Amino acid sequence: MSFDTPLTNNSEATAPSIAGMANEDVVISVKNLSKCYQIYSQPHDRLKESIYPRLQRLLGKPARQYFREFWALKNVSFEVRRGETVAIIGRNGSGKSTLLQLICGTLDSTGGTVTTKGRVAALLELGAGFNPEFTGRENVYMSGTILGLRKEEIDQRFDAIAAFAEIGDFIEQPVKVYSSGMFVRLAFAVIAHVDADILIIDEALAVGDAVFTQKCMRYIRDFQKRGTLLFVSHDMGSVQNLCQNGIWLAHGEARMIGSSQEVSEAYLQHTLQETYGKDAKLSVVERKKAAPVVGQTKPALDYAAQVVVRDNLEHAKGWQTGVMELLSVTLDRLDSANEGAFLGGERVCLTVRAKAHQDLPQPILGFTVRDRLGQELFGENTLPFTDLQVSPVAAGQEFSAEFTFVLPMLPNGEYAVMASAATGTLYDNIQHHFLHDILVLTVSSSKIRWGLVGLPFEHVVLKVANEQ
Repeated sequence: MSFDTPLTNNSEATAPSIAGMANEDVVISVKNLSKCYQIYSQPHDRLKESIYPRLQRLLGKPARQYFREFWALKNVSFEVRRGETVAIIGRNGSGKSTLLQLICGTLDSTGGTVTTKGRVAALLELGAGFNPEFTGRENVYMSGTILGLRKEEIDQRFDAIAAFAEIGDFIEQPVKVYSSGMFVRLAFAVIAHVDADILIIDEALAVGDAVFTQKCMRYIRDFQKRGTLLFVSHDMGSVQNLCQNGIWLAHGEARMIGSSQEVSEAYLQHTLQETYGKDAKLSVVERKKAAPVVGQTKPALDYAAQVVVRDNLEHAKGWQTGVMELLSVTLDRLDSANEGAFLGGERVCLTVRAKAHQDLPQPILGFTVRDRLGQELFGENTLPFTDLQVSPVAAGQEFSAEFTFVLPMLPNGEYAVMASAATGTLYDNIQHHFLHDILVLTVSSSKIRWGLVGLPFEHVVLKVANEQ
């Protein structure tokens, strides 16, 4: 994805401009794209607008406007290269769906241009692209034709589409009788079988059941190996998991364009600030450039994960209000006399230390461990304790939280510990200091091969029934 310097959290900043289409790898080019809707207060104002302004101009009078303008999208520019997966995030009403429809060609723009290379398939909001009076079979043929398939090609793929959708005899029924889950099943099955070069997925997958969603995610991950994906989601874990880059839309404008991690972290801070309002002012904690880590030895270990812990407080990025401050996060072993690297399976204690700059009636300390894709693997906070035993802290006091657990065995890679200092309750709290990568865990020489977290299996055996 090509873009200028990422925007800051300044609502008055303008969207970054885009380079030309000289690069053959660019498959989506959006240049100064805008969409304006005419909003009429009353139905007869639409009739007035079609007649009166023209008459007023003929009479030499200023033409009156009988509608108000709503700009769903304003001067958005970016480009996406072949093979990229790009997230589009933002609050409801920020212009995400409008942008997708303009890219798909189902809407005409008010200004700017969209250029795409290759076949585009999209799963947008429920109801888009299907005729409710048609049967599932008829809608498959209609959608396939719209997406560029000949009837003979749809004939050859129909059985595969029906098998993927798994809606049984309902495929012969009008889609108006479908549940939202059945609708998504059929719609996704169609776009999965049209050999698209560019796939666009909106939040529609959120209504599917868990089993079918897993099937869709397997298809999406396979598609990422050969195609270009635009992915809209409110789940920042999914954004960091699936996408390399992100576009944050706010009030129809490109608020920020950058890596998925940078964009999702900025968006999270912004949405929390909107939630807190005047209760707290979140200021950015900038990340300093980290020095390279050298000299780590990684001896081979059998059926375990060696974990090297690095303090990253000085380079951690996040936000703070000034009410309280995170001082440190440390990881210590409890039962082992070993030194150096930690081993998966041993008991450890993670300690979060903080200082109060104001009186805190109900402070909360917590942490989460994330993998390199931003997926949250495990974590905890002190709410289970403070809900039973309120522990106020006076201004100037230091306090800490201790979390004792068995360190999981993790596959090779780097993991980050996020820490938070907050006040309030489970359903009503304010995060006053939030740091994304306060500790970095480097796992090496692990023989854990399956899943995100490994288990120490005590016994593995193959038994043959009715042995002779």
